[in-house]
Amino acid sequence: MQPIPERSFLIPTTPKDIPGLVCFWNFNSPGSEFTAEQGEPYTLRSGTGPLEVVDDPEASFGGKALRLKEGEWLSVPRGECPRLDIHGQHGNLTLMAWIKREKTARPQCEFIAGQWNETNLGRQYGLFLNIIVWGESDRVFGHISGTGGPTPGYKYCMDGSTGATPVAHGEWSVTGMSYDGKAGYSWHNGLLDANGHLNPYPLAGGLHNGGPKGSDFTVGAVHRSGEMGNFFCGSLAALAVYDRSLTAAEIYALAHCGK
Repeated sequence: MQPIPERSFLIPTTPKDIPGLVCFWNFNSPGSEFTAEQGEPYTLRSGTGPLEVVDDPEASFGGKALRLKEGEWLSVPRGECPRLDIHGQHGNLTLMAWIKREKTARPQCEFIAGQWNETNLGRQYGLFLNIIVWGESDRVFGHISGTGGPTPGYKYCMDGSTGATPVAHGEWSVTGMSYDGKAGYSWHNGLLDANGHLNPYPLAGGLHNGGPKGSDFTVGAVHRSGEMGNFFCGSLAALAVYDRSLTAAEIYALAHCGK
């Protein structure tokens, strides 16, 4: 195994320097709308009114972060973000989020971002924390679906890569997921968080195509059981989506830029 390079040897990188960028959001000003500052100018809109942006000197990309209280969320309508509608055998992707997690009022699955609507069987891809379908809590979980509905033979969708490292509360982390058409991968602080047969997680055949009635792109919550839920609680400094599965070196460099 090659040694991990020290940050001082990394070539300075911004998200747009890595090929395949769809959107990069950096949350620097409070409000109810946030337009991506790199890539496609897709606009995330709050589903719950104006949102708070806080000063945090440890937050990447400028020392500010969007603080989502439990129950707050954002979205881009599906029709307004065609490049985020990633699906099919060639629908490869990488999704990265710079987060400081807080505890929710009760234990629950915590959704960070993606196209994942359980109510209308519109699951495609979604970055979660604390999915416990395989008995491991507090990990990064890169949920992926080839059918849009539950995994055949199960009540729920079981498919996704489960990291090995618990994501701490009250500390900044870079969480991520990727899919290369054959398997899904979960990433923690720039490294593949390998976990036996759970990460990487094999899923050949590509991602579900939700069609015109599929999922919007949402941040902080998903639509399930007829309403929004699976709320993420905490700070979000930045969010990046690529339409390709980045290399391990690219993900490591991306996770350590913006300081």
